[in-house]
Amino acid sequence: MAKHVIHISEKEAAATNVATLLAHVRAGTEVVIENGARPIAVLHPAEPVRRTISECIALLPEDSTATIDPDFAKDVETAVESYREPLDPPAWD
Repeated sequence: MAKHVIHISEKEAAATNVATLLAHVRAGTEVVIENGARPIAVLHPAEPVRRTISECIALLPEDSTATIDPDFAKDVETAVESYREPLDPPAWD
């Protein structure tokens, strides 16, 4: 969820330059476009593109010497466990 939320009317959204709305979104602000008190659209940052391990490996150059050793899975698990806290904790925490 975005830290900042802007509520604007449908009329304001139509009169506002799209680049201006997108600048707010790029800055992490969620823009809620409303008709009266009813939300009709929400602009928010897109989820980052995620790749699978096999996709990452496929991106390696052909002459790459990168290998997955027997401890790879344990190393990944250790890394994941060390970052279990949410990156953006909810505002009520």
